[in-house]
Amino acid sequence: MGIPCHYAMFGLQPEFDIDLEYLASRYRELVRQVHPDRFADASEAEQRQALEQAANLNEAYQVLRSPSARARYLLALNGSELPLEATVQDPEFLLQQMQWREELEDLQDAADLEGVDTFKRRLRQAQQDLQDAFSSSWRDAEQRSEAELLVRRMQFLDKLSREVRQLEERLDD
Repeated sequence: MGIPCHYAMFGLQPEFDIDLEYLASRYRELVRQVHPDRFADASEAEQRQALEQAANLNEAYQVLRSPSARARYLLALNGSELPLEATVQDPEFLLQQMQWREELEDLQDAADLEGVDTFKRRLRQAQQDLQDAFSSSWRDAEQRSEAELLVRRMQFLDKLSREVRQLEERLDD
């Protein structure tokens, strides 16, 4: 008995663009149904099954609510799984990464909270642009390598976003 499709668990079709509010609402509804506490008086097998269902539901929710994880999952559904860490043969994007990192370092050195906010807005726009590009390309087998490239770029921007949040926290202290 394998893990059910993440989308099927929520009654969704495998699409990149999903209603995140619906996803969150459906998650809350489903998690109440399978919460292990509801099975405290049940048999050991039923408790184990509830725990497994809750874990599968949590994993599915985490994957679907993250654009980059959702994109990776869709590619896996449509072919082979994309390695988590892969060398990116993308010189243009590598140069952009270096520029972003230098800019972030300069903002940290200057303790420029307003500059960090501006950087964060530009970063969010870059993430949205990648998501839009992925949304229009992931189904096309001829664009598979482009879709994989976009996912790797999304993953980098996720990491950069975490670094920006950490910098904001340090500068706020």
